Amino acid sequence: MTAELSTLTSWHAEGWRGLKVGVLGAAVVGFAAADTLVELGCDVLVVGERVTEERATLLGVIGAAVRQGDAAAQRDALVEFGPDLLVVSPGFHPDVPALAWAAEAGVPVLGDVELAWRLRDKTGEPAEWITITGTNGKTTTTQLTTAILLEDGRRARACGNIGSPVLDAIREPDGWDVLVVELSSYQLHWMNDVSPAASVCLNIADDHLDWHGSAEAYRAAKGRVYERTRLACVFNVEDPVTEQLVREADVVEGCRAIGFTRGVPRVSEVGIVEEVLVDRAFLEERRTSALELTTLHALHDAGLSAPHVVADVLAAAALARAVGVAPRAIRDALAAFRLDAHRIQPVAEAEGVRFVDDSKATNPHAAAASLGAFERVVWIAGGLTKGVDVAPLVVAAVAADRLRGAVVIGRDPAAFTEALARHAPGVPVAVVPDVDTDRVMPLAVEAARALASDGDVVLLAPAAASMDQFTDYADRGDRFAAAVRDAIAGGPARTE
Repeated sequence: MTAELSTLTSWHAEGWRGLKVGVLGAAVVGFAAADTLVELGCDVLVVGERVTEERATLLGVIGAAVRQGDAAAQRDALVEFGPDLLVVSPGFHPDVPALAWAAEAGVPVLGDVELAWRLRDKTGEPAEWITITGTNGKTTTTQLTTAILLEDGRRARACGNIGSPVLDAIREPDGWDVLVVELSSYQLHWMNDVSPAASVCLNIADDHLDWHGSAEAYRAAKGRVYERTRLACVFNVEDPVTEQLVREADVVEGCRAIGFTRGVPRVSEVGIVEEVLVDRAFLEERRTSALELTTLHALHDAGLSAPHVVADVLAAAALARAVGVAPRAIRDALAAFRLDAHRIQPVAEAEGVRFVDDSKATNPHAAAASLGAFERVVWIAGGLTKGVDVAPLVVAAVAADRLRGAVVIGRDPAAFTEALARHAPGVPVAVVPDVDTDRVMPLAVEAARALASDGDVVLLAPAAASMDQFTDYADRGDRFAAAVRDAIAGGPARTE
């Protein structure tokens, strides 16, 4: 290796020029990594299984070499190239042939977030980082935190798992005051030196067990978000695992543990007192008083009153307060904020039945939060479960007496139908056969309308990924909304 990895901790380090770097993955993050490394003067080879002609052309234009093929071919291309460093895109498991070879050959491996941290001084004074993870609510909390910072006059940018690579953010010419970085468990797996100002793990529930191999490994990956935090580790009082992760983290001396709760807050927590969201953490008189941030009434007016969204609001407020944001900025930002599409999004109402799209509820934990926001639900669920047991979700919904009916979609509905038959034998269930994608949602909506009564909510909260029948969760949600509108209008089913 032409330069020790320990010396490559700045954009301006001499050792980048001429360094041979392999990039594993040719999608959005892989392209951002290649573009960054070429700009640094590295000799770059990108390998991937399927590289589109357009992406391959772009990589060639910027000066990177490209090889595509299956996992073994990717390894062989890297072996032939002989990289000094390997940068891995999120989602590649450590035992894929290329990474197994790198470990055996002693080639250091960096994730894209770790690489961005080393290069964050490109435009001068590095931005502060706020890092956010959790099984659910990451994107909403990232967006909320960014909106609050912007309202406070900070130059803030949401990036990471939210869709814009961190490597793109750190290279933007004018720089930023704060980067709000959403992190998946895949990204956290490869993170070693990042030292954020504030961090949060919103919640922990079984997810991505097919990748991590066990619930323990998944939790350990999520807990890495707290490592080396400087000012505040924010945890969920209602999810004790997150507090335990804070206790186990190796943080910078003086870093505080700050809880958020939908109950009455203790000292060093943010929470709710008589329908007012308050801060009892970031004021000198926190033992005897609290600062008002906003009210539940104001959140209702902004469409942010679902219980799990209120939790995200509290977490975002705590992160913002940790870096000195004024309470007024929090109040004003929340009043103007609107949730993304497919996140408990009202679609229509007809004959006393409301239709709600929460297609982004791609795992049982997210679906449980969505189900908990409504009293009477006809539930549309199903898809790729990613190795997660859905039975506890059904048990909880039955215990709360929320289910009025269920409609199961997906190419393998057994996980849902068996759990419903075992734990909810009194709940009527309809199963949509494995049909063409265009017909899935019209049939599901038709079945749900037959089960719903005045006062019910027909809720698309699949508790599963979408790729067995749809392009992604947005495609699934769009098709649901279109089917609802067609059904209400009495017209033929269509897709958009």
